[in-house]
Amino acid sequence: MKISTKLGLICALIAAVAQTSAFSPNSPVSRQSSSTSLSMSAGEVAEVKVGDKIPSINLSEGQADYGSPSSVDLAELIKGKKVAIFAVPGAYTPGCSKSHLPSFITAQDELKAKGVELTICIATNDAFVMEAWGRTSGGADAGIMFLSDGNAELSRAFGLSIEGGILVRSKRYSLIAEDGVVTQYFSSAEESSNTWAPAVLAKL
Repeated sequence: MKISTKLGLICALIAAVAQTSAFSPNSPVSRQSSSTSLSMSAGEVAEVKVGDKIPSINLSEGQADYGSPSSVDLAELIKGKKVAIFAVPGAYTPGCSKSHLPSFITAQDELKAKGVELTICIATNDAFVMEAWGRTSGGADAGIMFLSDGNAELSRAFGLSIEGGILVRSKRYSLIAEDGVVTQYFSSAEESSNTWAPAVLAKL
């Protein structure tokens, strides 16, 4: 076979491989497209704001002694009540365990004096982790309810999900809702401390 013919076959083979790679799930182009699609999907929902209605989404509550978690419709749970809801990126993580959660534990009496009937802590960790965190942190004993948003449905509905990785997490936030409607919203966009209990109490 002539050298020119061999070179022609080699070039054709390289071109075919390049074309196949361009559409491969592992190709850089494919990864970039997926990443862009993921970011756009996460950004399509507007961030929760005052006046929004809390959606009817089922969260999970862990039970003692590894009992089967129970399903809790958030909208039904808070109907007719004034509640404080705060979400954290992860149970047992430093900022959440050292600052955010403790601020609401120590503020329970003050929150109740302001008419808050129930405080709810939410994260995308599973219900077993949330139950253990509530029990070992003293949060459950203080009267805080720990709920798992395991599928990140609430986080996404609020436009506050952190997409990517194995576990979709929730951004840090706090809010006050009365009869299922958000009356105060506290974002961590500028400072995490803006979502801690003292900041919430200052607005009540």
